[in-house]
Amino acid sequence: MRAVVQRVTKAAVYVNGEEVGRIGRGLVVLLAVHREDTDSQARQMAEKVAHLRIFDDAEGKLNLSLLDVGGEVLSISQFTLYGDTSRGRRPSFISAAPPEVAEALYRSFNDHLRKEGIAVSEGQFRARMLVEIHNDGPVTLILET
Repeated sequence: MRAVVQRVTKAAVYVNGEEVGRIGRGLVVLLAVHREDTDSQARQMAEKVAHLRIFDDAEGKLNLSLLDVGGEVLSISQFTLYGDTSRGRRPSFISAAPPEVAEALYRSFNDHLRKEGIAVSEGQFRARMLVEIHNDGPVTLILET
C-alpha cells in the first residue's frame, strides 16, 4: 500500500460537481493498493496514519497525531500512485491491484481508521473526482507498507 498524506486545514471532494466528502482540520490520504496487498497492510497503514505525529504541539514541533488533535481524514482512492514510467512516458499500472481487490482494501483501510477513532470522509471509488486540498505547512509525506 502506498499513500500520499497531506496535512490540511480543510479539504473536500466532488464528483460531477456535487460534494461527496468534506473535512476540517486533518489529513487528506491519497491511497493506492498494490496487487499483493492484504488486509494486514490496510490495518498497518490505518494505524500509521492515525498515530503519525505531524501536527504542531504547543512549542511548534511536529509531535501530535490525528488522535491528539481530534482531526479527520478525507480518504481518496488513487491507483495512479503505482504508475511506473521507467520504460517510457506512458505510465504502466500493472503493480496496482485490480479494482475489485483495491476497493475492498480501500474500504478496509477506512474501516480500520474508524476503529482507531478517526472520523473519515471518502471519495467515490472509480469516479473522476475533483479534490480541493488546503495543505497546511505544507506538510506532505509518502507512506508505504
